[in-house]
Amino acid sequence: MNQKIENPLGYQPIWNLLIKFSVPATISCLINSIYNIVDQIFIGQGVGYLGNAATTVAFPLMTILLAFGTLIGAGSSAFAAIKLGEKKEHLAEKTLNNAFMFSIVISVIIVIIGLIFLEPILVLFGATENVMPYAMDYTSIVLLGSPFNMLAIALSNLARTDGNPRMSMYGMLIGAILNTILNPIYIFIFDWGVRGSAIATVTSQIISAIILTRYFVKDAKTPQHMRLKKKLMKPDAKLIRRFLTLGISSGITSCVACIMQIVMNRSLVYYGDQSEITGDVALSAMGIVMKIAMIIASFAIGVGIGAQPILGFNRGAEKYRRIRTTYTYAVLLATGSIFVGWLACQIFPSQIISIFGGESAEFTDFAIKCLRIYLFCIFCAGFQIVSTNYFQSTGQPLKASILSMLRQLLLLIPLILILPLFMGLNGILFSAPIADSTSALIVALFIIPEMKKLNRKIKEEDIRLQEAN
Repeated sequence: MNQKIENPLGYQPIWNLLIKFSVPATISCLINSIYNIVDQIFIGQGVGYLGNAATTVAFPLMTILLAFGTLIGAGSSAFAAIKLGEKKEHLAEKTLNNAFMFSIVISVIIVIIGLIFLEPILVLFGATENVMPYAMDYTSIVLLGSPFNMLAIALSNLARTDGNPRMSMYGMLIGAILNTILNPIYIFIFDWGVRGSAIATVTSQIISAIILTRYFVKDAKTPQHMRLKKKLMKPDAKLIRRFLTLGISSGITSCVACIMQIVMNRSLVYYGDQSEITGDVALSAMGIVMKIAMIIASFAIGVGIGAQPILGFNRGAEKYRRIRTTYTYAVLLATGSIFVGWLACQIFPSQIISIFGGESAEFTDFAIKCLRIYLFCIFCAGFQIVSTNYFQSTGQPLKASILSMLRQLLLLIPLILILPLFMGLNGILFSAPIADSTSALIVALFIIPEMKKLNRKIKEEDIRLQEAN
């Protein structure tokens, strides 16, 4: 007999809930970043900067996989949270099952297309003649593991909505630990080079997917709200469309990041070859900086993701004061945590870059310069990330989608194309701080009227409570 329990999202103190959900979510985000950064650390030490350049070239394709994973995972998670808040648990459970099957189908299609057109795709992503052999070896193997990667991303989101953020974290954490152990074994002991790193990554993703799938097929006596059931896996086009609509802002964010990465890679090669350093060096150095940026942004993303089920549930339950409190705490926590990472990059850039190897002084010097300039205004990202997640979680996909496209598609990509015309390679570096600061100001124009509207609903809610008493 299924055990019906009251969801703590509706009554526990907001700060406690936010910490409870954000810490595991942040760790999960860090783990996703660590998968890539661990690869670069060991490849940099064992293969060299051409190997690191290969992972930079492969990164847009991995971002596409992340885009679909977050589209499905964040969308289904937000929709399920709202349905749980409305006490429609059957719909939430059906959402889980449809998301599970949809993840598998989409990832298999991506694998087939990716393997057929792999070489032209890598050329598009900026692979040079020197980098191409490494990129082919690395990307072809990572592609084969993408169904497990996408499934782990989707189920990780849904485990948080199910009220178990620790399981979401454990599933990803165990995979990351395994990846860290296997990488040096395969690269240095087995001498498999970049292929060894890719095999380590795929193995870890398989383990993460198995752990999270097992959680959702546990015995029905366990206190869960959602479980995987064969009878609920029949595709429901209307349901899939509804949760994809909510997840589109997350998917757009990753898709735009992919486009941005392609534009940046090609610009780095072009303007790098025109400068005193080569395009390969510029590509490798910026690849490292982008991975460090992912690590820093993971703190804000984790807080935003952690706030999503709280916002979504209370949106469904129409508890507006809890929604406002959650958003306020999330912005403060995200901004504070990301500021610490920014400070470290500005004070200790050489120590951070040295972790990834240092084959030449020109590589190290340019990487340090990239780190300081490109990430100069990254502390603004916390406010934007949490605000985008707020609109997504409260059922406002259009606003969430606009804000998702704002920084990278509407600001960063044009700046990467325009500034180098006047500043050369340095123009690419200065594009990010300009985009970060400008996008934060524009996000404020969206969030201020939203908070005013929320305050009006809180007053109406207080009046109803007073009349009820």
